[in-house]
Amino acid sequence: MKVMRKIIEIDEERCDGCGQCVIECAEGALEIVDQKARVVADKFCDGLGACIGDCPNGALKIIEKETDEFDAEAVEEHLKKKVEERKPDTESLACGCPSNQVQTFIPDISCEVAEEPVRPTGTESRLSHWPVQIRLVPPTAPFLKGASLLVASDCAPVAYPRFHEDFLRDRVVLLGCPKFDEVEAYVDKFAQIFKANDIKEITVLIMEVPCCSGLPAILKRAMDGAGKSIPMQEVVISARGKILSRKDQ
Repeated sequence: MKVMRKIIEIDEERCDGCGQCVIECAEGALEIVDQKARVVADKFCDGLGACIGDCPNGALKIIEKETDEFDAEAVEEHLKKKVEERKPDTESLACGCPSNQVQTFIPDISCEVAEEPVRPTGTESRLSHWPVQIRLVPPTAPFLKGASLLVASDCAPVAYPRFHEDFLRDRVVLLGCPKFDEVEAYVDKFAQIFKANDIKEITVLIMEVPCCSGLPAILKRAMDGAGKSIPMQEVVISARGKILSRKDQ
């Protein structure tokens, strides 16, 4: 039934698809489609505007219009469906590799070499495990136990030339993109990781672009959902590979 009520309206000219509003929408009424925020269905939007304050471009506002009534039961079904869609494929990864091939890498060196002082050549990989994509790492992966976590945007390792030496050493890395991946899936995955593992600390490495700014917010929401408080440092990298800022969250 159509009623006159308050609802969110999105200015597509101002929206840059950063996804901040999606993170704050508890009803799942917003999604990023074609790099723009969209209302999935009017019946999912309660019109309260929790998403407005998180838009860096002022692209969201509350209007009144004749539309479908807010349907709490439909929202519940919608959220359940999204959870089901996000369940990992237990048979295979997206690349066709068996999903149970979680690996921890042990340096292949002799005892004599291991006892010598480390002389970095700049060519050593500091990667200690596989897989590395947020979507593919199971919360029960053994390398997560007691880990210092490095959560990095997909672009950061390409932009920052000393990624392995300055950030990856002695950390477990998880890579992802909050703009193109499912935000709620990230929140759920990290909440499971935080519940199942005694994570020591988190370094979140993001680019200076607006879409990356959602990653720290995702981690905070996941900590809240898991009932955890984990020290977290946010590091912002420029497109030219410079560290622009470091701050504790």
